[in-house]
Amino acid sequence: MSDWKLDQDMVASYIGKHVLIGMTYLDNDESVIEQQQFHGIIDRINEQEGIVVRLQSSNEEYRMPPDLNALHVAPKGEYRLRGTGEIVVDPDLLTTWTVTKPKPEE
Repeated sequence: MSDWKLDQDMVASYIGKHVLIGMTYLDNDESVIEQQQFHGIIDRINEQEGIVVRLQSSNEEYRMPPDLNALHVAPKGEYRLRGTGEIVVDPDLLTTWTVTKPKPEE
């Protein structure tokens, strides 16, 4: 068990913020399988669940690892989601993640 703890003051500063999320999924040879973009409001952050975002499109929860360093202040402006064409105006934060499939066992 780790002694790692989230800074609760920092966590509190992110709750209620609008975040734009970019996900890239890679095959085990690092070729792109899929890219997704979505956005929502940060509902809660803790060690057990990670960063929990309530998605704007579906009101479902989306969970990311509890790494606050992955959240970056978003420059003001309009962001067009590639998959849907939806325009997101002035989100508070941006985050991008890359997930790579493991190599098959030989």
